[in-house]
Amino acid sequence: MKLEDFGYNENIQKLRSAMNLEDFHIGRVSSQHKNKYIVKTEKGDVEAEITGNLRYAAQDSEDYPAVGDWVLVMLYDASLALIHKIIPRQSIISRKSVGQQGKKQVIATNIDYALIVQAVDNDFNINRMERYLTLCYSSNVKPIIVLNKIDLIDTVKLESYIVSIEERIKKVPIVAISNKMCNGIVPLKKYLKKGITYCLLGSSGVGKSTLTNNLFGKEIMLTKEIRLDIDKGKHTTTHRELIVSNDGILIDMPGMKEVGMIDASEGIHTTFETVIALAKQCKFSNCTHTSEVDCAILEAIQNNTLEQSVYDNYVKIEKEKMHFELSIAEKRKKDKKFGKMVKQIKYTKKRTKY
Repeated sequence: MKLEDFGYNENIQKLRSAMNLEDFHIGRVSSQHKNKYIVKTEKGDVEAEITGNLRYAAQDSEDYPAVGDWVLVMLYDASLALIHKIIPRQSIISRKSVGQQGKKQVIATNIDYALIVQAVDNDFNINRMERYLTLCYSSNVKPIIVLNKIDLIDTVKLESYIVSIEERIKKVPIVAISNKMCNGIVPLKKYLKKGITYCLLGSSGVGKSTLTNNLFGKEIMLTKEIRLDIDKGKHTTTHRELIVSNDGILIDMPGMKEVGMIDASEGIHTTFETVIALAKQCKFSNCTHTSEVDCAILEAIQNNTLEQSVYDNYVKIEKEKMHFELSIAEKRKKDKKFGKMVKQIKYTKKRTKY
């Protein structure tokens, strides 16, 4: 396959040239298994590890290769390579690491579009949808909303769901599908283009792996049957994987139980632009939107021009972002304090020696 088949373009070529490392082969990380990576190159898929220098220079998990990354490699034979450099990323989808304060988890990189998949049965939740949208906008990724399992509800209920989404979320395409009946797959495929990278975002069991198979017309990802007692699919995808086809490049990912917000200011402003615009109309610049006179947000909620749930979700996500920023600041402060302590110990030892 050619590099262009898995997303290579002029921007990546310029970045590669600027690094003055054109003697290296270039490839794209398609999957990761602990410390080993599978990298797609023009010569085929190779198993790769990172160099000692790259490992030594890495200060955080973000500095390691991730699925979707373009990397410069040295090929040693048809199936083995060493990763020397990561080409600067065009987009990064990341979230707060689960259980690790002040840490990020890179989910995937160099994504053009994200298919936000929700099932219209037990999984439907607009608040969660807004979280995924904030994640996309913060990552410079264009979102497409995919409503799955429409065969489980009637047309009237489906229309009410679509209307409720359109009232809260503007300018985002919505495609309703049924993986089981293959309804809506053709309209969704119209958004796919060769050489463009897409990823699937959504909870476990909403049908992301089955959707991958339906979009590409063959069994690529393992799927499991729906549990009849709860009408919910079972979790099947256990790792991120980049899949290349003539219809585009797709990264299927495990379902996310938590979508912890990090540095999401731009994403919040785009997702909740109505709330942000109203806040600017308040009489007081430091308005808390709780009991102040001439508060535009409180007036909008009272007049039913702004849903209380929209504002509540905005506040929740904003608090999470602020908490993460404080965690980062505290972590840096502790690191700085620890660094000073190490220097003081070294200085004391040196003086004692002499």
